[in-house]
Amino acid sequence: MQIIPTAGHTATEPGISSALVAATRTLAGPPGMIALLQRVSEARVEVEGETVGAIDAGLLVLVGVERGDSEPQADRLLERILGYRVFPDAQGRMNLSLREIDGGLLLAPQFTLAADTRKGMRPSFTPAASPEEGARLFHYLVDRARASHSKVATGRFGAYMQVRLSNDGPVTFWLRAAASD
Repeated sequence: MQIIPTAGHTATEPGISSALVAATRTLAGPPGMIALLQRVSEARVEVEGETVGAIDAGLLVLVGVERGDSEPQADRLLERILGYRVFPDAQGRMNLSLREIDGGLLLAPQFTLAADTRKGMRPSFTPAASPEEGARLFHYLVDRARASHSKVATGRFGAYMQVRLSNDGPVTFWLRAAASD
C-alpha cells in the first residue's frame, strides 16, 4: 500500500508499479514542479486559527511536487516565479515581475495540484511525490526563495490550511518548470 496524504486525512491506494508511473509520466509530459500563481493585493494562510504566513501586494503561489522532481526543477520554478511578468507597468501592460515591484511572495504547498484528472470522477494522486519528498523540495524552494527575495512567507506543509486572498485582476497562471526549461 502507498500512503497518500490529503488535507488533514490519510487515504490509501494500491501499490503503484514503476511501469504505471512511467506511463503516467509519458502521458503527462516531463516531470516539472507546478506553481499556480495568483496576483494578489493581499493574502494569508491560517492553520488552526493562527496566521502562519501573510503578504500585501504580490504573488500567492500554490506549489505542487510530482514524482521525479528535484532541485533543478525547484530552481527553475523559483526563477520563473520571481521573473514572471504579471504586474502592470505605467501603460497598464503586464511587463513587471515580482522582483521589479519588490512584492510579497507567499508560498503554500498544494498536494492536489499534482493530481491526474484526465478521466473518471475522482482524482488520482499517482503523479504526486511522496510526502517526504514533497516536503523536502517545498522547503528547498522556500529556502532558495528566502535567499534571493526579501519578502517571503509560507504556508505549512502537511497542515490543513485556510488560504485567504484578494485576487488582483484576477490574474492567475499555471506554471510548470522542468529543469531543462
